Amino acid sequence: MRRLALVIVAATAALTLASCSSTDTGGSGSGEGGAEATAVTDLQIIVPAEPGGGWDQTGRSISQLLTAEEIVDTAPVTNIGGAGGTVGLASLANEKDPHSLMVTGLVMVGAVETNAAQNRMEDTTPIARLTEEPLVVVVPADSDYDTLEDLVDDIVENGQDVTVTGGSAGGADHILAGLLLEEAGLTGAEIGENLNYIPNSGGGEAVALILGNNASAGISGIGEFVEHIDAGTMKALAVSSAEPAANLPDVPTITEEGYDVVLTNWRGLLAPSDISDGDRDALIDVVTQLHDSEAWTAELETRGWADAFLVGDEFTSFLDENIAEVTTTLTNIGLVG
Repeated sequence: MRRLALVIVAATAALTLASCSSTDTGGSGSGEGGAEATAVTDLQIIVPAEPGGGWDQTGRSISQLLTAEEIVDTAPVTNIGGAGGTVGLASLANEKDPHSLMVTGLVMVGAVETNAAQNRMEDTTPIARLTEEPLVVVVPADSDYDTLEDLVDDIVENGQDVTVTGGSAGGADHILAGLLLEEAGLTGAEIGENLNYIPNSGGGEAVALILGNNASAGISGIGEFVEHIDAGTMKALAVSSAEPAANLPDVPTITEEGYDVVLTNWRGLLAPSDISDGDRDALIDVVTQLHDSEAWTAELETRGWADAFLVGDEFTSFLDENIAEVTTTLTNIGLVG
């Protein structure tokens, strides 16, 4: 089975919590020379996308809960959208405030490659992976497509006449569309010729295109489309998880629809590249406190996000592996040379 960017699940919750403990950050990179963590009272959160999408939802949830739980005093959110998050990534590269966190995820991994971005995720300080979420393929409520096969067959037959919208070029949504066409028998060059993909810098833009019948179909995280699916203004064709999604239990998986593809979209946090070991540890401690709170557990359930917590060196290893996997997949489906 094709699997990309699946969460590496810890053997037990205890092991994860042990690696995240603010009193023992050795597993998360406590820093050379035993640098003491510096207290974080004011934190800035960068969302590398326009308002309305999954990154924005994540960043604002983090901000609200960090202050509500009195983990920090302030945590303002700044949106810096564009180019699949690589504009925000460039801003983070120049950020001088060590107490800064930028929301990131699978979308950015692909965007760095497709945009040949000068600033790369490897040049930042990975702090934590927080969540994973399946994607969902939707169409307007009055669409003639009733199954995923209807949609994929039409793209194969009519190519550019069928428009698919989602997040940034090279991101999770774009990758999923390419994988579906590859599973349908198209090669890399044919995928590029047939797939008319309309990228967006924010989830709200994709929603507007679908609701306005200005796109044949859309792909995004469940959280961005679920309210419209529940309201009946969008029709869900399939979800990208291995099992049915908890908040869309009646929607079939892509594998159940006959395409051997499983893809989950992870989200996490990066810090500037040149922060001290103490500041890195302090940020890990802040995020760990958030993760361990009952309020965050409730937020995960409300949003339909799965807990995928990794910090420090474990997250860095995951990120390195994910970058390699995504680059290979983007090459195979013709999105990068």
